[in-house]
Amino acid sequence: MKFIHIADVHLGATPDSNMPWANERQNEIWDSFRNVISVCNNEKVDLLLIAGDLFHKQPLIRELKEVNYLFSTLETARVVLMAGNHDYIGARSNYVDFKWNDRVHMFLKDNIDELVFPDINTAVYGLSYLTRDIKEAKYDDIEISKAGDNHLMAEPERINILLAHGGDDKNIPINRKRLLDKGFDYIALGHIHKPEIINKRMAYSGSLEPLDKNETGPRGYIIGEINEDGEKTIEIEFVSCSYREYKSIVMTVNQDMTNGELIDMIKDELHRQGEKHIYQIYIRGFRDESIHFDKEAIYPLGNIIDLIDESHPDYDFDALYRENSDNLIGMFIDKIREAKNQEDIINEKALYYGIEALLDARE
Repeated sequence: MKFIHIADVHLGATPDSNMPWANERQNEIWDSFRNVISVCNNEKVDLLLIAGDLFHKQPLIRELKEVNYLFSTLETARVVLMAGNHDYIGARSNYVDFKWNDRVHMFLKDNIDELVFPDINTAVYGLSYLTRDIKEAKYDDIEISKAGDNHLMAEPERINILLAHGGDDKNIPINRKRLLDKGFDYIALGHIHKPEIINKRMAYSGSLEPLDKNETGPRGYIIGEINEDGEKTIEIEFVSCSYREYKSIVMTVNQDMTNGELIDMIKDELHRQGEKHIYQIYIRGFRDESIHFDKEAIYPLGNIIDLIDESHPDYDFDALYRENSDNLIGMFIDKIREAKNQEDIINEKALYYGIEALLDARE
């Protein structure tokens, strides 16, 4: 049985809404989702597992219709999805009465339910969020080998999959070790946007596209296959497919560097790493005290969301102290030396800003 596992697609989101590339990012989220549908067809997968937050918020009817059409183009895969904390099934949610095409199966309750696909000898277990926050550890007491209020009967010779969304205090806390001991052949997790293969039987697929500047690194989906020849075996693989990544770059400057040289260095680095990506650029090191780097000339070089100048003027502190030992500048120099000795980076940085301001005021 072959499957693709996705989560946290967040259709309808507009990352970096105040930036020039915002509309492109919104469209790219939809494009990434369409790409997954194509991959399902190319790979002839049996199941498309969606572990919550397909939408960024309560979906509109037109959005559901668009997604339903895309699901209708699947050639071999059935879809199993759940609502997460962003697209939870509230009292007036359009999920409630929406008629999906025959390939789509959605969990609509907030207690564990079961969907069985006899032709592929597979059962998928899951629930949906009916409220935004769920602090109860709903997956802790699942036992697929027992019957009861929160227990489900399962046939051990069947492939058993859990679709689950959560992993923090507000959104269904998950005890990973306990969950791994429940006997599922695969646990498809959502909510945490960073992909993580915990082991072959449990993984966060992460989001299809990064959604803000803190989500650095690749994003994509998990493809897997469970074989039943004798003892069941599973193989899974993370596939990076996002149109862009958020990246951090550190540019180290020295006392000889000019604005022009820094601009050329940044141009070269953006070209090397990929001009489509979105960057946070940190300027670090010691610059000539007369140089102030021109941020406004750097932002147009590419998709730069943040430019943080952490460089320090390369002061001759001994000469400055001899000239100012009896005034406020001298006192600041003493404090900087004290911070250096204590490796107090934050205070050292603040003191550099202070002495720079004092010297500027003196001029």
